[in-house]
Amino acid sequence: MKNIILAFFFNVCFFVADAQTNYFPDTNWQVKTPAEMKMNTILLDSAVKFALTNENKVDRDLRIANLKSYANEPDYKIVGPMKERSGPAGVILKNGYIVAQWGDIQRVDMTFSVTKSFLSTTAGLAIDNGLIKSVTDSVKDYVWDATFEGQHNSKITWDHLLTQTSDWSGTLFGLHDWADRPPKEGTIDDWKNRKLNEPGTVFEYNDVRVNLLAYSLLQVWRKPLPVVLKEKIMDPIGASSTWRWYGYENSFVNIDGFMMQSVSGGGHHGGGIFISAIDQARFGLLFLRKGKWKNQQLLSEKWVKAAHQSSISNKDYGYMWWMNTGKRWKNVSSDIYFGAGFGGNYIVIDNANDLVVVTRWMDDSKMGEFMNLVEQSITQTSNLKKNE
Repeated sequence: MKNIILAFFFNVCFFVADAQTNYFPDTNWQVKTPAEMKMNTILLDSAVKFALTNENKVDRDLRIANLKSYANEPDYKIVGPMKERSGPAGVILKNGYIVAQWGDIQRVDMTFSVTKSFLSTTAGLAIDNGLIKSVTDSVKDYVWDATFEGQHNSKITWDHLLTQTSDWSGTLFGLHDWADRPPKEGTIDDWKNRKLNEPGTVFEYNDVRVNLLAYSLLQVWRKPLPVVLKEKIMDPIGASSTWRWYGYENSFVNIDGFMMQSVSGGGHHGGGIFISAIDQARFGLLFLRKGKWKNQQLLSEKWVKAAHQSSISNKDYGYMWWMNTGKRWKNVSSDIYFGAGFGGNYIVIDNANDLVVVTRWMDDSKMGEFMNLVEQSITQTSNLKKNE
């Protein structure tokens, strides 16, 4: 009996200690000063000023920005919603608390390919819920229409789609795989008749194939992915009701007699997730807490870990999350991982420093310098007392 009482006491103490360690925001998010979180105030202020003065150069009219960026793509067109962007904005969390913010963090903006990290999360939920048995399963065993027919496409697994190594060949919603970011050299004939790569061997950033993952997951879930994300993730973490997830004007498919939109994994042709910085911070905090929110394990810790493991063909890419393994950001920890989107949109997860950083419309070439300042504000506290 004594041992049972001691065990019970230990478990209660552990639970209380864990609850005290991991703060989760309710509707009102607590704000702490850098000094309260043992951070260097001057360096953190410098990071915020740096973000404000290093705005991305893409046109604020994102339709124009897209048309300029993808002018090399044959028959490029915008087929999903778009929205003019704001100026720089962002938020920094330390131990779950807001320690810095700038710009309008409540404003809903496009987030482009950060959407991919949300998309891969719906795949993780499908794994957790047993709808997909294994990422190594062939997708053709779940999606039995003509999408994955043929000697080449039939080899594609969920892992290949998640790591952008599928080399799927075909046309989806009127968009051709070969026309998405084609090589700078060659002609349309060369691109159309390219040599096919064995699935899993070559990484290629390609939104048509990302949208194929979304289409395939729609077939598995049999309900719109925004509904899955809302019910399983966004509502439980307390996100606002302002975020949206769009597909294309022609991406509606018949599921069980209901027309449902297959969403896009980014804003390459418009669409994708439109969301505020503060809602993205909640999503980032969920990953920082290894899929747990308060007393609920919303996403398995196993999946969160798998999502930021280096893939065979690209050590800096996991399941639609980027990593700093190859020191893309030279003076920043190699252990961080992040969602990244066109125009300087980032959700950065730093487990070692218990840190989440969200930036909107940052100059991509300056992101390493910015993150270095943020990390230094944690490690360099020599001026802390002077700045309190």
